[in-house]
Amino acid sequence: MKRNDLFSFVLIIYCLVNYQNAMAQNNSNHKKIHIGVLYWSMNIPGQVAMRDGLELEADMINDRSLSNGLPRVELLKRVAGDGQKGIEKQISQMYELIKLKPDAIIVQPTDNVALVDPLREANRQNIPVIAYDQYISGGELSGFITSDNEQAGYLNGEYVASHFPDDQKIKLILVEYPHVSSTVERLNGFLDSLSDHGQLYEILKTYKAVQPEEGRRAGLSILKDFPEHGSIDVIFTVNDGGGLSVVDALVSGGRDEIMVVSIDGDPESVKNIQAGRLTQIDSAQFCGAIGSEAMISGYKVATNQPVKKHILIPVFPVTIKTLSLYSGWSGDIPQSFRKPWTANDPIWTGKIITDK
Repeated sequence: MKRNDLFSFVLIIYCLVNYQNAMAQNNSNHKKIHIGVLYWSMNIPGQVAMRDGLELEADMINDRSLSNGLPRVELLKRVAGDGQKGIEKQISQMYELIKLKPDAIIVQPTDNVALVDPLREANRQNIPVIAYDQYISGGELSGFITSDNEQAGYLNGEYVASHFPDDQKIKLILVEYPHVSSTVERLNGFLDSLSDHGQLYEILKTYKAVQPEEGRRAGLSILKDFPEHGSIDVIFTVNDGGGLSVVDALVSGGRDEIMVVSIDGDPESVKNIQAGRLTQIDSAQFCGAIGSEAMISGYKVATNQPVKKHILIPVFPVTIKTLSLYSGWSGDIPQSFRKPWTANDPIWTGKIITDK
């Protein structure tokens, strides 16, 4: 073979090898995994912030895939909606996603029990499921990410106890929601904290609300049921989705003597604290972090990587004295600090707790 011919042959082989390598890299970068995502409500701002955190993390995963050669992710998104219709809709949505055979499913359950059968069907078909914010009480979850909801209620309880004499029996109203794990844990933490801090209380009545319209109705009912000033000392609301509307109703009714304590950290509730508008403490979630951790876990199980079974994200006690330390739902978790109220545990720590 002539020298020029040999050189041309070698050059052709070199180009072919590089072309094949480039195509292999390109195929790797453009390989997709599909993750079904079942959202609950777009009317509860904290849940919208969780969705934003989840989808931002998905975008970052896809950006990194351009350089690390790992698969991109495509989200198959569904929104259930509010109330009983939302619960029923999410059941059918989960079955619909299972038929699509995604690499994983991430779900924010609308109800602790409603998705048990769909989860078991996903288990039978070997589709891993990650839940966030709420638990599913049957079947096998690959992972569960949520706020430390007992901590949220407990912080509210110790704050209330520090503002009343131990021998005063607090006249208490509860605005609860017994259908999902997070709100049940918040209420349990609140009542446990009152007891642990030696605070007497009497539950005058309970109402159910986690969404704005439910909260509006609850607030109007409270005004009707307890019309006299001084008939209520404290109202505990399990979230701001319903709690903000309760506050609005009470303010409209001129009931500025009532202490309201709530959970979520909605920016409007934080403004109420700043303005001295009934709400005195709001145990705020780091909603963006919950969504982000859910996406990270979903991507890991979809790509056969190990995940933590249970991740608890801390909550932050927003009061007029701690406002300067809190950077919002999507902000960083602050350093530990001493609580500016009397408590059995005087130090707040923002530690993420994980199980193997």
